[in-house]
Amino acid sequence: METSYTSNALIDRLPPHLKQFIKPQNYDQYTPVNQAVWRYVMRKNVDYLSQVAHESYVEGLRKTGISIEEIPSMYGMNRILKEIGWAAVAVDGFIPPNAFMEFQAYKVLVIASDIRQLENIQYTPAPDIIHEGAGHAPIIASPDYAEYLRRFGEIGAKAISSAHDMELYEAVRELSILKEAEGISDTMINEAEKRVHQLQQKEVTPSEIALIRNLHWWTVEYGLVGTPEQPKIYGAGLLSSIGESTWCMKPEVKKIPYSIEAAYQEFDITKPQPQLYVTPDFAYLQEVLEEFANTMAVRKGGWRGLNKLIESKQLGTIELSTGLQVSGVFSRMIQNEDNEVVYFETEGPTALAYREKEVIGHGIDRHQNGFRSPLGKLKGINLAIENMGPRDLQAYNFYDGKAIEFEFESGITVSGMNVTGIRNLNGELMLIQFTDCTVAYQDEILFAPEDGDFDMAVGKEIVSAFAGAADYHSFDVNTHMVSDTKTVRVHYSEEDQKRFALYQEIREMRTQDSVSEARLAEIFSEITQLEKNTWLLPLEIFELIAGTDSSLSNTILDYLLTLKKNKPAVAHLIDDGLLLIEKQAHNLQTN
Repeated sequence: METSYTSNALIDRLPPHLKQFIKPQNYDQYTPVNQAVWRYVMRKNVDYLSQVAHESYVEGLRKTGISIEEIPSMYGMNRILKEIGWAAVAVDGFIPPNAFMEFQAYKVLVIASDIRQLENIQYTPAPDIIHEGAGHAPIIASPDYAEYLRRFGEIGAKAISSAHDMELYEAVRELSILKEAEGISDTMINEAEKRVHQLQQKEVTPSEIALIRNLHWWTVEYGLVGTPEQPKIYGAGLLSSIGESTWCMKPEVKKIPYSIEAAYQEFDITKPQPQLYVTPDFAYLQEVLEEFANTMAVRKGGWRGLNKLIESKQLGTIELSTGLQVSGVFSRMIQNEDNEVVYFETEGPTALAYREKEVIGHGIDRHQNGFRSPLGKLKGINLAIENMGPRDLQAYNFYDGKAIEFEFESGITVSGMNVTGIRNLNGELMLIQFTDCTVAYQDEILFAPEDGDFDMAVGKEIVSAFAGAADYHSFDVNTHMVSDTKTVRVHYSEEDQKRFALYQEIREMRTQDSVSEARLAEIFSEITQLEKNTWLLPLEIFELIAGTDSSLSNTILDYLLTLKKNKPAVAHLIDDGLLLIEKQAHNLQTN
């Protein structure tokens, strides 16, 4: 089994907190049944999607090295994706939304390398290599769409999540794993579905990550392009689902012109979607994305942005008007009568940065126990501290090495020994260090001399607030934690191995100039004994002898037609397979 993955320049530049999610593809773990599932879905998709998908899809399959005949290797995909400026990595199922977005910002596709079971060949709620490799990868061959995906990742990575989001993420991840694992009872799956449904129905104010996840779902996953009357598919969830790619074109599915309102439309991952959004073109996707970004704390800042970080209880960053960035877990703020933030606190390791680079000497070693600071203007002084030059500071008694006492307009007082200050590139003061310092507000001591040196952030206001650290190098702990819920690994029985051997033998026969009809008959007999109501391998055997009018050909066709009647759930899968074989035979005759 592989223990490492093949890297390249794009993957090398990923930060450590993203690299932790990457795993080896372990190509040798794909069984011949997995390969047959891939081939069936891809043959069906290419045949059908060439008519209903966006024009860049089929061309994108070629450009990204996606083969119809076999599951793609990550190495081969990366070699070809490099030509369009992207890369791909394998991960274990769902990863946290912010991490997923951040990978996109680095132009790296996240591919769940597992593949759906034969029983879930039409659709699976679990991310798999059909969804990611055959859905996401081909469409990025369109430059406009690829840029939208990158920009979406850049903005989405800054979206602030909530505790509810992480609870829902873990529940959906568990459900997707259980649905694709063998030997899991219906009771366990029903309980997991119930848990997801309960969380989805819970009335909570949607967070930024919840809203942008909705936009992602209705565009990247389930988007249509064109007009509501004549739409084409570009969403990966539709491109990779032979069930929903057909269903979505039916009149029962409502087609709505795409707008920012899609951010407020929830979805159920376990069911076909009752409505879809249609964008006129990929450029319009970017317009809506920027419109949404203008509502986010990363652009608006203020008390609302800081409050979102406090409620998230996760690592986040605020940026002050001086450009100073404070990264940590925010725990408190004080506001004035105009709702302006006049004081904030973090708890635990905190780091200060400027332009996404840690301020030297102000990492988590210095601020192990949190960071706190008043904000705003000084009482009775019109000039903001950040705008004070050296002479202004002297005029207001800000002398290095001198004791000073001053009061903010909010009523917060600071008294202590002024040590030094740090300015930004524009010459604005953004940090002042004090010793023997006391910070007080009304009757509360916010900081006392025994707490150590006091580093006061300088800034009139909070101009931005976003998820994650300003400088990812600042924190030893990973920004996004890997889930404890792991994909269930299957241990195959001796009977399974016999099945795999039969599938592999048929797979190898397709490359041969001639096949033994006697051996095909034996394989057909063996597989129908090993698998009850089996249809995929008999279909592949029939493909090899279709049109020969032999007794075996007629026997297998009769078997498939009878199975259609007795097993309605797979009837359309058999019909689609037979139609593909018929088209293939017709093409051979005409050529």
